[in-house]
Amino acid sequence: MDPQIKIVHDKMQRAFEVLHQDFATVRTGKASPSLIENITINAYGGTTPLKVLELATIHASDPQTLVITPFDSSIISEIERGIANADVGLNPIVDGNILRINLPPLTEERRLEFTKVIAQKAENGKVMIRQIRHEAMETIKKNAEVSGLSEDSVTRLEKEVQKTTDDYMEKIDTLRSEKEKELMKL
Repeated sequence: MDPQIKIVHDKMQRAFEVLHQDFATVRTGKASPSLIENITINAYGGTTPLKVLELATIHASDPQTLVITPFDSSIISEIERGIANADVGLNPIVDGNILRINLPPLTEERRLEFTKVIAQKAENGKVMIRQIRHEAMETIKKNAEVSGLSEDSVTRLEKEVQKTTDDYMEKIDTLRSEKEKELMKL
């Protein structure tokens, strides 16, 4: 594989992984730690916001309940407040030294709302991929002028970039449809 194509592939893979992580934050029918692990909390005086994942362990005790066990029980109220204020529609309940979050079943209206969120996130992912393609095409043209690449070589590289772009667009569409199916499953 040409080094320029390898760079493009690696950048697109990273963009796809970012999108995949972003999709994990969209709530489906079952409890998942990824729903809250990246919420930032102002703990220990709020000097540096920390993610819930850095302050506690998170696990699903059943398909409708998340359990958060803080490493330091003195910050349980900060974690509770941070999750409640994060605008994700979740209300943690303090239960001794742990927090419980009961996820209510999704209504049809909420499912459709989340489907739109998924579509928007997928489109943002495609925009990232297109931006990488655009930058790669510009780089190929600049390198062709500087190094005197033949037109055939430039065309071949452009086709490889386009094929890589098409592959990642297809991956995004597949990921989107899988997430939508998971969301609409009752």
